[in-house]
Amino acid sequence: MLDSLLGRAELKARIEELEEEKRHLERRLDAESGRRADAVTAKQDAEERVNRLEDRIADLEGRLDEDEAAADLAPRGVESLRGDRLDAVLDRLRSVEAGPEGALTASVASSVPDAVTDLLGDRAPLVDRAAPCLVCVDDARLVSVALDPPLAPEAFVAWDDGFRLDDDWFHPPDGLTVALVRSDLFAVGVYEDGELAEVETVETDVKSAHSKGGFSQSRFERRRNDQIATHLDDSRAVLDRRDPDRLVLLGERTVLDDIDREAVAVEAVDASGDPAAALGDAADSFFTTRLTLL
Repeated sequence: MLDSLLGRAELKARIEELEEEKRHLERRLDAESGRRADAVTAKQDAEERVNRLEDRIADLEGRLDEDEAAADLAPRGVESLRGDRLDAVLDRLRSVEAGPEGALTASVASSVPDAVTDLLGDRAPLVDRAAPCLVCVDDARLVSVALDPPLAPEAFVAWDDGFRLDDDWFHPPDGLTVALVRSDLFAVGVYEDGELAEVETVETDVKSAHSKGGFSQSRFERRRNDQIATHLDDSRAVLDRRDPDRLVLLGERTVLDDIDREAVAVEAVDASGDPAAALGDAADSFFTTRLTLL
């Protein structure tokens, strides 16, 4: 009653309204502050991401420049060596006398050793391109070549007064067995005095095409696969009987893995014709060394 007479009721009501408005404004302020803090955090995160992306872009651009520079590099020459020409080149390399620790020989399997990179500088990408290979470089870079020996050694880096070139890396040693595997042909021989001897062959009549008449394509495929499986079983039986100490497997990529024998080297080659002649051609192809002038 007294509050009504003095107008205090309206004031109290107004105060309550203002208090509620104040609380509402405080809630809005808190929300805005939270959003502002989130916005600041989001901005900082975005700036960090932008910086990381800029660094990544710069790195990729640098690598692109390096790749383009490497793409412009070309070897001074490339040659396939075999027979007398191979022997002549190896003899010439062996004749280099570079003084104590003046000749670097490196067997490069994948990554290029630091010693090779340091010595070759901007020509080092050529080694990466030629790998796996055997690198021969003298400290004056008068000789700078890469070879891909058929029977490459394990990775190594060696400094000496001359280049390290083992003849068994390039030529078939006595006792080495070489087998040619195709889906319809198998031939195996062992090297004696540089020639393949004791050659043994297996030939199987494997269907190569499906005629329009007769059984279905699926039945044809099953029959052909059975013929190939039988042929590979016969081929494995020959290897089991011979039990070679060191084996090189050559032939069709699609059937090489199916032989499942431990080998010092496995390589897909094209070799056609009679089994013995095909084996000789495949072996000659395998024992060809590529020379790259760095």
